[in-house]
Amino acid sequence: MSEQTRRPRQQGKPYRRPKKDPVRMLAFDALRAVDERDAYANLVLPPLLRKAREEGDFDGRDAALATELVYGTLRRQGTYDAVIAACVDRPLREVDPPVLDVLSLGAHQLLGTRIPTHAAVSATVDLARIVLGDGRAKFVNAVLRKISRQDLDAWIEQVAPPYDEDAEDHLAVVHSHPRWIVSALWDSLGGGRAGIEDLLEADNERPEVTLVARPGRATADGILGEVGEETALPGRWSPYAVRLSEGGEPGAIEAVREGRAGVQDEGSQLVAIALANAPLDGPDKAWLDGCAGPGGKAAMLAGLAAERGAVLLASEKQPHRAKLVAKALAGNPGPYQVIAADGTRPPWRAGTFDRVLMDVPCTGLGALRRRPEARWRRRPSDLDGFAPLQRGLLRTALDSVRIGGVVGYATCSPHLAETRAVVNDVLKEKDAELIDARPLFVDVPALGEGPDVQLWPHVHGTDAMYLALIRRTG
Repeated sequence: MSEQTRRPRQQGKPYRRPKKDPVRMLAFDALRAVDERDAYANLVLPPLLRKAREEGDFDGRDAALATELVYGTLRRQGTYDAVIAACVDRPLREVDPPVLDVLSLGAHQLLGTRIPTHAAVSATVDLARIVLGDGRAKFVNAVLRKISRQDLDAWIEQVAPPYDEDAEDHLAVVHSHPRWIVSALWDSLGGGRAGIEDLLEADNERPEVTLVARPGRATADGILGEVGEETALPGRWSPYAVRLSEGGEPGAIEAVREGRAGVQDEGSQLVAIALANAPLDGPDKAWLDGCAGPGGKAAMLAGLAAERGAVLLASEKQPHRAKLVAKALAGNPGPYQVIAADGTRPPWRAGTFDRVLMDVPCTGLGALRRRPEARWRRRPSDLDGFAPLQRGLLRTALDSVRIGGVVGYATCSPHLAETRAVVNDVLKEKDAELIDARPLFVDVPALGEGPDVQLWPHVHGTDAMYLALIRRTG
């Protein structure tokens, strides 16, 4: 073919090599790990950030942005899925998961941050070209440009059903929770629209990092002195709590590195304190934590027990979690023992203990602020799987405590099927009575009608911990 008859070259834009953005690459890698490996962001993200810092790619601002992109995308996934679904020509289940992750990251930048629109689209499309290829990057670009035409409020008005027509579905889309969880939380909370909206909004907020000064090894005032008032505050309710300001790094605190303090939600601290302070007649020498992993409450109970000359036995079924318990208790000022044992088939004799904590495995619906991805993994059928175990462990706890001794049944879930239903069922079988737990939550407001206690993120600023205190009577 001659030069005269050869087709002229298209005069389009010159090819631009996509710019590799380490912040968005890291965020994408974290989301893929959450999706592919069922990992939790709070476990995946820290090593990724640490590696990025070691390689010199990141500073503090980069780490903060990457963290916001990961957690913000996971928290708002339900809302963003509804928006993305309105902008694509196929069901979301037919969109490849890596493509959906990139779209969700872009949607969060456009609708949930102050990143300028052009920067959000450009950076996300560059990410798509690197991790997905040019072809699918064009699809990402087209969808993001549709999303960018409206703000979040306008999109919600378009994709969420009106509250008056379907209140639960409206709240599910607006506040990014599965419908069944909205329904369950509403049942547990009671009341009208304001309370459930406040709770769902609280689930989507970044929780504070709270430390516990482990009794006998540190004090809250001592930790505050080490950290400094500019970066830490006293706890709201627990005398052992220290709240870090935004961006505070627990691993940089000497007391945490030495094990004198640990990271622990204030609600968990209050549960351990309440059990330790429950009124008791007779001896108070032997305590049991029957589901001790990963060791936060066990470390606190061990310190409180040592102050009274009591001994804690910390039992955990999974050997690797029992090792975490042993690490948390190392350095405790008094005697203790850690064993790996199945709490439903205990190796200890019945009636051995004066106080027993049974913080049972559960759906974790009370900690959705910290593990936002859990809301998308849990199913209503999970309740049926946990139910026999929860009842079995509570039975063991009541068998293990002496007559007159006290059991604390705790869950990090407010779901009625995991709290009052379990307690009521087991109490029908056992000679035992509920103790009013509310006076043991000193100065904590809004504890309901009792005798059990349900904490709430939007009311108390804690995880939604539940505690029933039960005294064995026969």
